[in-house]
Amino acid sequence: MAQAKSSRECRPRGRPPLRSDDETKQIVFDAARHAFAVDGYAATSTEELARRAGISTKTLYRLFPGKAALFEAMCADRLERLLSDVNLRASDEIDIETGLRAALLACADLALDPEVVALQRMVLQESAAFPELAANFYRNGISRTAIALARWLSVQVKKRLIAIDDVDEAAGMLIGMVASAPQRAAIYGRMPLPSRKDIERRARTCAALFLHGCRARST
Repeated sequence: MAQAKSSRECRPRGRPPLRSDDETKQIVFDAARHAFAVDGYAATSTEELARRAGISTKTLYRLFPGKAALFEAMCADRLERLLSDVNLRASDEIDIETGLRAALLACADLALDPEVVALQRMVLQESAAFPELAANFYRNGISRTAIALARWLSVQVKKRLIAIDDVDEAAGMLIGMVASAPQRAAIYGRMPLPSRKDIERRARTCAALFLHGCRARST
């Protein structure tokens, strides 16, 4: 005589819980990052994006008005996640050189993140046909990173630890020093991104060079 099935086995399977819009957006972002990196922005259709994400085009258009809006939201989401890990808060417990080194390292980690570099490479390739992509990438990534570093520098100026006339300009110079050369080498020369050890050495060198030129002189 066959044993009776357990109540768990007899219980009808319910439908899986519906995903929230935020969860669906993350799935779309993941699919879009891969599709854009492999096929490029122009060659990727909204239908293909919906198929890769496992949703209908109707749902895709409900979440994003169009492909450009999706790209902007995807960049903003990824950069927001990376920026949330960038700790540029000033601390009284560390000396300014250690603090600047940590701030530059955080900025370099963002600028030299493989996904960010891949996005920037694609933006450059597609910018002639889709100029709004470059503007969105600059606004959501490059500009925000420089603003965060400028705020950190401003705190140091107020503490009279350094003397800078224009913190925004200085922030741009510092990010250029620590990240621009290896970023250009990766994008244009297809060179490998620097190792973590190399990035740390670069941040240390840039901090020392900068502070040697603008450290406030005691009166």
